[in-house]
Amino acid sequence: MKRTFERVTTRRRFAQGLVAGGVLAGAGAWLPRRAVQAASVTDVSTLRGPMIDLTVAAHEVNFTGVTRTATLANGTLPGPILRWREGDDITLRVRNALRVDTAIHWHGVLTPANRDGVPGLSFHGIAPGESYDYRFLARQSGTYWYHAHADFQEQTGAYGAIVIEPREPEPFEYDREHVVLLSDWTDRDPLDLYLLLKRHSDYFNHNRRTLGDFVRDSRSEGFGDALHDRFAWARMRMSPTDLADVGGHAYTYLVNGKTPARNWTALFAPGERVRLRIINGSSMTTFDVRIPGLAMTVVAADGQHVRPVEVDEFRIAAAEVLDVLVEPRGADAFTLFAQSLDRSGYARATLAVRDGLEAAVPALDPPILLSMADMGHAGHGMPAAEPSSDEHAERGDSAAPAAEHAGHGDVSAPAPAHADHESHAATDHSVHAMEPQAHPPTETHNPAVDMQSATPMPRLADPGVGLRENGRRVLAYADLHSTFADPDGRAPGRTIELHLTGHMDRFLWSFDGVPFSSAEPLVLEYGERVRFVLVNDTMMEHPIHLHGMWSDLEDEHGEFLVRKHTISIPPGTKRSFRVTADALGRWAFHCHLLYHMTAGMFREVRVEEGATPPSAEHEHQHVHAPEPESAEPVHAHSQHAHD
Repeated sequence: MKRTFERVTTRRRFAQGLVAGGVLAGAGAWLPRRAVQAASVTDVSTLRGPMIDLTVAAHEVNFTGVTRTATLANGTLPGPILRWREGDDITLRVRNALRVDTAIHWHGVLTPANRDGVPGLSFHGIAPGESYDYRFLARQSGTYWYHAHADFQEQTGAYGAIVIEPREPEPFEYDREHVVLLSDWTDRDPLDLYLLLKRHSDYFNHNRRTLGDFVRDSRSEGFGDALHDRFAWARMRMSPTDLADVGGHAYTYLVNGKTPARNWTALFAPGERVRLRIINGSSMTTFDVRIPGLAMTVVAADGQHVRPVEVDEFRIAAAEVLDVLVEPRGADAFTLFAQSLDRSGYARATLAVRDGLEAAVPALDPPILLSMADMGHAGHGMPAAEPSSDEHAERGDSAAPAAEHAGHGDVSAPAPAHADHESHAATDHSVHAMEPQAHPPTETHNPAVDMQSATPMPRLADPGVGLRENGRRVLAYADLHSTFADPDGRAPGRTIELHLTGHMDRFLWSFDGVPFSSAEPLVLEYGERVRFVLVNDTMMEHPIHLHGMWSDLEDEHGEFLVRKHTISIPPGTKRSFRVTADALGRWAFHCHLLYHMTAGMFREVRVEEGATPPSAEHEHQHVHAPEPESAEPVHAHSQHAHD
């Protein structure tokens, strides 16, 4: 018997999500009761060693006072933490206890193509009642995560953390560690939610401007300027408050599967240094994370060590990972506060000396208003510059004294965030010279493209909208520097430029205006070094993930900055990264916002021996003409597993 999902999310129901939540024994909302199994109500477990068994099955959960179906690994949300050691031969056996196909992707973990977990590209998927052995050599260490790569199973709970222990000592020390996995849960059927966005893409934009806002803006900015701004947004059929497709009116935000009221707690002892492995395992949410009263030293990004940098806050896009060190002192409890980008809700946890303690929970920051400059339209001025070092000094921001970290390895003197952002902001303008951006011909007169950035810039020193000059030291990509030099060392032999495109009103998403269903694969020659340039021609931020290979982010001068597996591209930006095509096979390349990927922002990358790449230094890929729009999800990443 299929259970109907609730179609309306009220504030009362949202509040209920703050006082309830958990995994129950029982059945699935869209499956017969005989098709589901009992679920565990215990905390998330840790599975260790080179051989690990996972079972994916349907279970009931209740986070808001309403019972719904989840897709869980080993009966918990999130799934168990998987720990193995660098250099080991790993076997992950996944059994499918669902009534539909499933697949698990090991995000950021280097595997052979047939162990990557993308049906239709990597393998055929795992049919109901069957098992699949993912076998590979652990060639790296660090913090990563896993998630379903089939239909909407990631949204319904099939995800968990991975910790790969290093063979060699790390360049920092700590006394204890905790995994902090952020995620978003919806009581709605994810397919219904997707179709709702296709019909009303701004359905969850509850911060739209009103007549009262226009009156206030007219008084502060002048009537003409306020009216001009309204007309500019109206011509684009966009709203400056539309920062997230889905927010807290549909989502309950979780920390390790706990709602804010259930308050997941990480313990510490006074005087300890604690490592927090923070993973954004959400489907559609960007979080701004801080621990009021406690500085964080970032020591790794996407599993790879970076030069330590001390911050008060950071933005973490879907699928990104940051490892931070904290030294709680002066209080028995601290709140870890993760608010959504659109300021519609938050996840929270507590660091405490014992269970049951709480600290004050901050109020949500005011809603964010995008400017034309944020969209890459230089005629309206560039976004506000970062605070200078003098402004930081006035607020008392400075690097932590070395004595505070004595005896703890190489992180004794982390650099403060934004220490060199003033120079970064300056080079943004000089290097790119504000030249008008060229666009691929497939964007021209394309009904699936509603915007083009006129003068996109890297803006690596910009912490992002809503975080500029907020009185806190906020991490930006310019602060992240790998502790190692460019591992490849070669200059890229060619450049592939791709534009992130879409139509907000119709909820269409693509690369170069061409959805996955109409796009040719990107072909790389095995062993070549390629520069990818991504230009965001939309008003949404897109975290872009290339499977199977590292993405080495470049600075504004084209120099190696930091190694990542997921690179976030804000509106109006143009960012580049290098890829060494060292993994043969067919790989997924996509936006990691689940509904954007489903709607078409997905490409196949093929790495082939003897491939003949185009000789042009700067190229756009050849593509078929776009197909007519369909209201049905493509699921190119998950369906037709046996094609």
